[in-house]
Parts: sequence; structure tokens; C-alpha cells
Amino acid sequence: MKHTWGILMCTLLISAGAHAQKVEAYGLFTGKGKKTTFEKMARDAARAQVVLFGEYHDDPIAHWMQLKLAQDLHQRGNLVMGAEMFERDTQHLLDAYLAGELEDKEFRDTVHSIWSNYATDYKPLVDFAREQNIPFVATNVPRYMASAVYRGGFEKLEELSDEEKEWLPPLPPPYDASLPGYQAMLEMGMGHGGDNFPKAQAIKDATMGWFIVQNLPDEGIFLHFNGSYHSNNYEGIYWYLNQYASDLRIFTITTVRQEDVSRLDPESRGLADYILVVDEDMTRTYR
Repeated sequence: MKHTWGILMCTLLISAGAHAQKVEAYGLFTGKGKKTTFEKMARDAARAQVVLFGEYHDDPIAHWMQLKLAQDLHQRGNLVMGAEMFERDTQHLLDAYLAGELEDKEFRDTVHSIWSNYATDYKPLVDFAREQNIPFVATNVPRYMASAVYRGGFEKLEELSDEEKEWLPPLPPPYDASLPGYQAMLEMGMGHGGDNFPKAQAIKDATMGWFIVQNLPDEGIFLHFNGSYHSNNYEGIYWYLNQYASDLRIFTITTVRQEDVSRLDPESRGLADYILVVDEDMTRTYR
């Protein structure tokens, strides 16, 4: 009887194993679609002067990997961090928090433009910078300025005060309306905003590119976090970095979602130097 039960249990375990689904939260690939590792990505990133990490803002895997990459690059040498999620007019508040002059609640209550998912997605990055005395740069344009461009083009920025213009790159910013990303925005615009629709995106890209260049560390790396659309296909921030400092070594990472994370879908190849593929069923940090 014991022998019979043993055979039955072994049969059940083998059957269960045969039908078990392999669960993977993410895959990591080179831009050409070759499967790779975090360690290889980090080594390649460490050779750059600027690393642009494109994310989906609600993706926990991307945010976790951003933190891991920051920790790795910090161990390798001089690091500066920065993010789209903080606007130029809040830099003094961010600096105060990093210096321990503002507590967490006061910081969040004071920064008018802080994102609703800050606590889950960006606070770990900022707190890591605070703990390790790493500069953290607010790189994005104040949103009311982007809105002004949407309403009236780059010319509206000339109406700003001298103090406000310090939160911008030199005016007028370079602009190439033929870039595919901006062309796609025109096609999505459906007549609303017209040619100013991609210009409102461009002033964000230009501002981020300019303030990354202005805060490059000596013999180190600037690690920047931004929505993937701002750096995919080596456009957006990447294009502006080359306008402001043409000899930079720039490394890009992007995030995509797929049903199957064991391979990179052909349409995602070439989006960046490395591509983080997250299971499309992955929990989102907000909706």
C-alpha cells in the first residue's frame, strides 16, 4: 500500500511540474534583441557620461531597476541623478530636502508639482540620493511654460521675466519638426494645438537636455529618469543633448510591455541601447 501511494504521489508531482507555467516578471535585451543581464547593462552604462532611463511612469519593475542601477553606478564613481518628474522652479526645495533641511511631509506639501505616485515610485530614488549625498537635479520645464508654448509657440516664452527664463534653455531653443516623434505627435493632435503641440513636448526635451549638460559631473555619470517617449529612438532629450554638447557619450534604456518577456518583439528593436521588457500583466503603481 505504501508503495502504491508513493507511485501515485510521484505521478502527481511530475504531472504538476509538467503543467506548471514558468513565471517571469521581466526580460532584458540589447537594442538588437539579444537577451542580456543587468550586470552587462550596468557595465555598459558605466562607460557613458549620460544615461537616459526611459520608463512607464506606473511600472514598478522599471522604478526598481532604476534604483538598482543608481546603486551600481554610485559604487563605480561620481554620480549625479536627475528626473523629468521635478520642475526647475522646485530645485531649491529639492536641494533643501537633500540637505536635510526639509522633512518628507514638508517637502511633499511644499512642492506644488509633485507627482501623485511620488511616494511609491520616486521617493526611493530621491532618498537614495539624500543618503549618499548625490546631487539630484530637477530637469523639467515648469508646466505652465509648456502650456504657454502649446497656446502660442516658443514666442510666448519671451514674455517671461528674467528670473523665469533662468529655468529654461537659451531661447529660442533649436527645433526640428521633422523628427519622427514630433511628427507622430502632430498626427495625434487632431488639429488641437496644431504645430505647437510637438513644440510643447520639445521645450520639455530641450530643458531637460540643457540642464543635464549644465550639471554633468567631472569624470562621472549623469543618470536621468524620464518617460520613455522623451528618449526613444534616440530622439527627444537625446537629440537636444547633441545640440548642446555634441561629443557626449550617451547611453539609453527604455521600457516596453509584452505578453511574452522571453523575447523582444521586432517592433521594439532599436528603441534604445537596452530594453527592459515587463510582463503586461504586471501590477501598476497607479491608474
